[in-house]
Amino acid sequence: MDRASSPSQAPHRAGFACFVGRPNAGKSTLTNALVGTKVAITSNRPQTTRHTVRGIVHRPDAQLVLVDTPGLHKPRTLLGERLNDVVRTTWAEVDVIGFCLPADQKLGPGDRYIATELAGIKKTPKVAIVTKTDLVDSKALAEQLIAIHQLGEELGIEWAEIIPVSAVGDKQVSLLADLLVPMLPESPPLYPEGDLTDEPEQIMVAELIREAALEGVRDELPHSIAVVVEEMLPREDRPANKPLLDIHANVYIERPSQKGIIIGPKGSRLKEVGMKSRKHIEALLGTPVYLDLHVKVAKDWQRDPKQLRKLGF
Repeated sequence: MDRASSPSQAPHRAGFACFVGRPNAGKSTLTNALVGTKVAITSNRPQTTRHTVRGIVHRPDAQLVLVDTPGLHKPRTLLGERLNDVVRTTWAEVDVIGFCLPADQKLGPGDRYIATELAGIKKTPKVAIVTKTDLVDSKALAEQLIAIHQLGEELGIEWAEIIPVSAVGDKQVSLLADLLVPMLPESPPLYPEGDLTDEPEQIMVAELIREAALEGVRDELPHSIAVVVEEMLPREDRPANKPLLDIHANVYIERPSQKGIIIGPKGSRLKEVGMKSRKHIEALLGTPVYLDLHVKVAKDWQRDPKQLRKLGF
């Protein structure tokens, strides 16, 4: 049989997709659902994501690399400005942009602010993703879909697709991947089979500790928390069949008055943060861990260029 008459095999595609949206629009949860494991930290707090975490979706026909950016917002601090710069740089480098809009919240000024920015990016295809559909009935969902379509028309954005999904309920998540793949360029895989993220282990460990520290603290505290893993070393005197990894990490806050909130009465809160994060860290690294946490004050670090550099921003 000559090649012309043989059935044509679809070319392999590989490329980058970026999820954008205002804080708490479901971007990180969606990234984790598509990858099939936890690669991005989630929280109901704004500005949870501070690094561009790449999650890698492997399929026989494609490799979809997801770039989970911080939420774009009107910045009030130097940290906020740097996070916005990260978002805009990422938008310029990806093959497709997914704009996440929660089904359970009417479109607001934050959505319009991002949509206006997106309207200025002409060449990159844009997909509107309606997240958290498990929280609304069909009437509310239909109204949101219409509102998003109208927003696109008003700002001159031609949505390549508008798709409702529920990452928590696993509804239409694989369909979203099916829709994104054809927008990627023809390419061999960009990452080895089995890799789920390109984020360094130390950064992921720090993020898991920060996620645990974010739970249950006062509203004003989350932005003030940063975590730096100082070292990760295998315990030397352990037999090969009983390894133990020593992790030493510092939890930074901005004011001495915040120290008590993080540590809790008689150290109870910090102990809980250690227990919760250790469980996730051991699952991530596949080895038992001894976690040593210390709370330190880095005065007004969100506004101080020197401190930001030290904390990895």
